[in-house]
Amino acid sequence: MKKSVLFFILFPLFMVSQSNFETGEKLFEAGKYVQAASLFESALKTNPNDLKAIEYLGDIAGKQKQWDKALGYYNKLKKVKPNEADYHYKCGGVMGMKAKEVNKFKALGMIGDIRSSFEKAIALDPKHIEARWALIELNLQLPGIVGGSQSKAMQYSNELLKISPVDGYLSRGHIEEYFDRYSAAEIQYKKAHEIGNSKVTFQKLYQLYLKKLNNPKKAQELKVQFEKN
Repeated sequence: MKKSVLFFILFPLFMVSQSNFETGEKLFEAGKYVQAASLFESALKTNPNDLKAIEYLGDIAGKQKQWDKALGYYNKLKKVKPNEADYHYKCGGVMGMKAKEVNKFKALGMIGDIRSSFEKAIALDPKHIEARWALIELNLQLPGIVGGSQSKAMQYSNELLKISPVDGYLSRGHIEEYFDRYSAAEIQYKKAHEIGNSKVTFQKLYQLYLKKLNNPKKAQELKVQFEKN
């Protein structure tokens, strides 16, 4: 009897919490982060261990450029599930964004933690695509004296090629474009577009033709062909 009474007390609370969570997800997808955060916070009051709600709150804080707040949520997730690759990746991403806004000396002190977060994500999930992209960008942006390396960026690009050919060719094209090797970038982006034929692959090649190779004719031909498909 007591169990039945308890069920009828708790069940409506669960349903309200679930409804709030689902509404929060829709608001998040619509970019209404303040309203979404309010609902996820309500969900946490009902269930303080709701990891997905915590993750959403971290994502929202990141969208609002509240880096320390976002990091607090992600660190909380890491403590509960230290073997979840995405939590380490998101920690690295937030620290990377924070490093862009602090003074150079503080940013230098953060590089090791940023890199190790992405590497940990890959160690936990050997097929983690986003962490490899992040490490490519990190190695391109950093000066060689503090760990930047074109060869390391290429290494992660080669790994991506084995996991996801589209990402592999896109990342190689990105590296070539970064170093102003536009003809080489065109070759890689064309390979990516031949495989993926997506908005992403189209935009990369289209923008390269338009802005870097100064070839509006090729850009227009690509656009016409893409819109036919």
